[in-house]
Amino acid sequence: MSSNWFIYTKKADFKAIADKFGIDQVTARILRNRDIVSEKDIELFLHGGISDMNDPKLLPDIDKAAGLVKAAIQTKRKIRIVGDYDIDGVCSTAILLKALRQAGANVDARIPDRINDGYGINRRLVDEAVSDGVSLILTCDNGIAAVDELKLAKDNDITVVVTDHHNVRKDDNGNDILPPADAVVDVKREGSTYPAQEICGAVTAWKLIGQIYAALGMDESAWLRYIELAAIATIGDIMPLVGENRIIVKEGLKVLNGGVRPDGSGEYGCGNLGLRSLISALDLDGHELSAYHIGFMIGPCINAGGRLESADIALRLFTTEDKNEAMLLAGHLRELNEERKAMTETGVKEGIKAIEEGFLNDKILVVHIPGLHESLAGIVAGRLREAYGRPVIVVTDAKEGLKGSGRSIESYDMFEGLCKASELMTKFGGHKLAAGLSLNADKLDELRKKLNEDALLSDEDLIGKVWIDAAMPIAYINEKLINEIEALAPYGKDFEKPIFAAKDISFTDKRVLGKQKNVLKLRLQDTYGASIDAVMFGDAEKMSRELDGAKRLSILYYPKINEYAGRRSIQIELADIRIS
Repeated sequence: MSSNWFIYTKKADFKAIADKFGIDQVTARILRNRDIVSEKDIELFLHGGISDMNDPKLLPDIDKAAGLVKAAIQTKRKIRIVGDYDIDGVCSTAILLKALRQAGANVDARIPDRINDGYGINRRLVDEAVSDGVSLILTCDNGIAAVDELKLAKDNDITVVVTDHHNVRKDDNGNDILPPADAVVDVKREGSTYPAQEICGAVTAWKLIGQIYAALGMDESAWLRYIELAAIATIGDIMPLVGENRIIVKEGLKVLNGGVRPDGSGEYGCGNLGLRSLISALDLDGHELSAYHIGFMIGPCINAGGRLESADIALRLFTTEDKNEAMLLAGHLRELNEERKAMTETGVKEGIKAIEEGFLNDKILVVHIPGLHESLAGIVAGRLREAYGRPVIVVTDAKEGLKGSGRSIESYDMFEGLCKASELMTKFGGHKLAAGLSLNADKLDELRKKLNEDALLSDEDLIGKVWIDAAMPIAYINEKLINEIEALAPYGKDFEKPIFAAKDISFTDKRVLGKQKNVLKLRLQDTYGASIDAVMFGDAEKMSRELDGAKRLSILYYPKINEYAGRRSIQIELADIRIS
């Protein structure tokens, strides 16, 4: 009820595309709606593999970086990896640590503490590296903005190699401000000719390993054994699932699901003991893992360590070769994630109470939740944004003043809004849809007032938009089409799960299912007599009451195969319903 529905009207010769590639016209329309247009792009999307990935030599400084690391390995000089505490940083660090050990390097790793250190390499970590006799610092998923910190490293005669994927700061003339490193591998650098501008930190690090192995004369295909971690980081860091990223995720999921490894070894399945242990700890053995399982089950467990205790837990998990240790670490991460979920639910309830009692009419919701763990502010802000359809900033008590995270909607540039109120904060950063900030407690009300006064948001701007791939009668659905649509997975950023619409639908056999009463099941029928089972997830009792007395519906849906007790049947999953 809270979203406006729009249908894509992008033009193409869908019949010609369908005939050329042996697909349904609906499938052709889905590809066109996501701007996969040329025959080359369609072929790559449908049939692309490892050999179609981009040439790593196109990444800036990658050969220089590989040469520096190679020299350190061969002379047994001490290498220290400095990563980050989120899923991309942990996977990046694990890839580098395992791969460099495999190459015989004298290497260890450090990940900053989220609360005490904050993001990225800092002076404490540099001082520690100096004390420990480190010869080469290798950053991953950070470092591009660490100008002062890496100058300190260089002043102490430490070789520095940066691998990162974040935006590069610019000077007043628009030129890159690069850290004083010996090599800076970042796809966002000025002059980069790498075809994919959106790759995660783990893929950047993984590509460097490929070049290091080649420089050392090792089997170049050996770097492919780390594709699972590159795939998990790509999903977890919400990279676009098109082009090279799609290939990495598709091949990584194939390995996680027991398929043949792409490294030419002839082996099957995931080679990472810790990752296999985490999958088992989550009771996912035997399941067909998808981007959903990584994004909403595996990924949050990896992040939970860095949020509530230490990212070193996940790093140890991914680098251990001890089965008992792997099982213990995986179980601990699952427990931490359960604790994180409970803390999040409490934070969301407190946030809703604060909004309902004091700020319900604000278009920019700025909510103070005392006692909320500061690492959860962004998650709670995201949940509140979903609940209210408005930009939300959640702040909580920190060591000094208040610290917070914001999540926005498409019609509001949160970073731009914060820029207009910059004098009220001690620190802030971010982009259009997400931001972080710090401020003194006595500035909170002023910040809330300023953001709302400056926000040029209409009531229409606060209504969400849903884009429909096609108006498709339920009679058109068949198993072949469903299999084609499923084969387009993985779905994610820039390749969202398709959605279809149908109208003049009647229903019978309305039932509420599930222990939590979170499934509404209907039997639907259109005006041509076609019928199909449908399910909708959420507050099923509330949805059922809203449908009382309704005669005709318009629906948004996704078709799927339901397998139960050995039987297969076609059903649809409802995304939204309107009473006609």
